[in-house]
Amino acid sequence: MRKLRHRVRQAVSPHQSKGRKLTSNEPCSINLKLLTPSSRNTMPQLEVKSLEMRTPQATKTAVLVIGGAEDKVHGREILRTFFIRAGGNKAYITIIPSASREPAIIAGRYVGIFEEMGAEKVEILDIREREQCENPEIKASLEACSGVFLTGGDQLRLCGVLSDTPAMEIIRQRVRAGQLTLAGTSAGAAVMGHHMIAGGGSGETPNRSLVDMATGLGFIPEVVVDQHFHNRNRMGRLVSAIAAHPDRLGIGIDEDTCAVFERDGWLQVMGKGSVTIVDPTELTHTNEPNVSANEPLTVHNLRLHILSYGDRFHLYQRTVLPAVHRISS
Repeated sequence: MRKLRHRVRQAVSPHQSKGRKLTSNEPCSINLKLLTPSSRNTMPQLEVKSLEMRTPQATKTAVLVIGGAEDKVHGREILRTFFIRAGGNKAYITIIPSASREPAIIAGRYVGIFEEMGAEKVEILDIREREQCENPEIKASLEACSGVFLTGGDQLRLCGVLSDTPAMEIIRQRVRAGQLTLAGTSAGAAVMGHHMIAGGGSGETPNRSLVDMATGLGFIPEVVVDQHFHNRNRMGRLVSAIAAHPDRLGIGIDEDTCAVFERDGWLQVMGKGSVTIVDPTELTHTNEPNVSANEPLTVHNLRLHILSYGDRFHLYQRTVLPAVHRISS
């Protein structure tokens, strides 16, 4: 285990998104729901204004689900948000690079980033075998830290090392109690749900062979997460996953994009891309149980939301709120 202590260097202010204007290259926000002519005429200005009043406020700790390839050089907005939510200059951050084939190199880069931001302590937990999860020093670190960061790599490797271990149970209990900010990028994002996309194809018509499923770490059991989403044309495989698990919510996250899950059930989008929500709540029919692996899937009445910077979605109420800066005056 490698431990690094750092003195507080400077206070870091969070990126201010209020008043931010949408540029021509940013993704637009789309909520695909059919409206009747009468419903289009019954949306008074007061309803639009009320969205600002109902905008949820950030809680202290959160779970940050990152689509991979987050900015590590320029603004570092997503990583800085994790740093701030983990305690800022008082943060004690543990980095778990178990998903990576080169854990020391991958974790070392994040150490440098969080050190530069001014974290009080940054620690690498180089867990490569399940037996290490019973190590008293590792358990003590996870009991004391304020933030855990799961790097990218292979989600099956990460789950194979951490699932059903004392270390995993400490993380899960502290996240549930609001004592810990958790972030995962790429493979570290894929493990967030109970049902996990372990692999598969891209850019094809949805079918059962397009996606390989496994059991994830279950931090947010209600969701199935796919990452590098539009960058690798993965809509088909996420729909295939939801057809097999229609009791879950599909979350597709683009690169350099993050879904920030608050403890009150809201998620908020940040970063350069979009977050795609595949909601099967009103699904009426799928042929998934009755077709062969390579036959096209039929999936009726899915609801689709495409969210971009500042948009919010409630995990349980299935409510969508646009970003405040998009609301017309």
